[in-house]
Amino acid sequence: MTDSSAPNDGYRIGAVAAVTGLTVRSLHYYEEIGLLVATGRTSSGHRWYTDNDLQCLYRIRLLRQIGLPLSDIGRALNDPQWSLREAMARQLAQLRSQMDIEERLSQRLARLVQSTGPTSSPQTEELLKLMEEMNMLDHSVQRRISVLVYDDLQAMYDYLIRVFGLEPGQLTRNDQEGFIHGELIAGDGVIWLHPERAQSKLASPLRSASSTSMTVLMVDDVDAHYRRAVAEGGDIQYEPIDQPYGYREYSARDPEGGLWSFMKPLD
Repeated sequence: MTDSSAPNDGYRIGAVAAVTGLTVRSLHYYEEIGLLVATGRTSSGHRWYTDNDLQCLYRIRLLRQIGLPLSDIGRALNDPQWSLREAMARQLAQLRSQMDIEERLSQRLARLVQSTGPTSSPQTEELLKLMEEMNMLDHSVQRRISVLVYDDLQAMYDYLIRVFGLEPGQLTRNDQEGFIHGELIAGDGVIWLHPERAQSKLASPLRSASSTSMTVLMVDDVDAHYRRAVAEGGDIQYEPIDQPYGYREYSARDPEGGLWSFMKPLD
């Protein structure tokens, strides 16, 4: 159903989410923290994004891509020297550089395949050059991902945002299985949430009598983060404490028994 009150020079939140790959929940969160506030509203209350809003969103996505946390992005958005054209030019240069590395790697592999027989091996020098180019490619695309398995994926997704302050990302479901994948941003990393599946032999912490792992996040202010978690009903295991290994930290469990630690190096 279309909204007859919608302007002709903007985009509904659902369309923006579909094109960018963000969830509507993420866009709501960006507005909640003042990072990206939709310029308009239709008469039925739907958010309406203008061209300027989308330029701002592009800038946010670029800064997220290089690992900048949302708190720093907010400050960067106020930089009067920022240029959309220059940012696009830098992104284009990065993509071309990566394509050049991939092309060189492809050509070198093709030459080695052609010059190497069924029982012979390439020269050591050629292998070293190959690994050097592989390393360059790895550094250009590598990203750290943690995967946590839960029984109630949607409930845990909401909890980790509300209580632990993780940033919302993609949340995917299908008609047969319900929610099958969730993504949360944790500083310079990303956490994937997966449901239990028998074939993967991974289970929620609910199925274990004890924890065999812990998710550790670095935060700006351990005590402030602790107070937030307490206010939101977090299951605190121990209060903030200075550890002998040089960190101040506190620990909490999520509703399915997963163990979390939030810490910061001591000054």
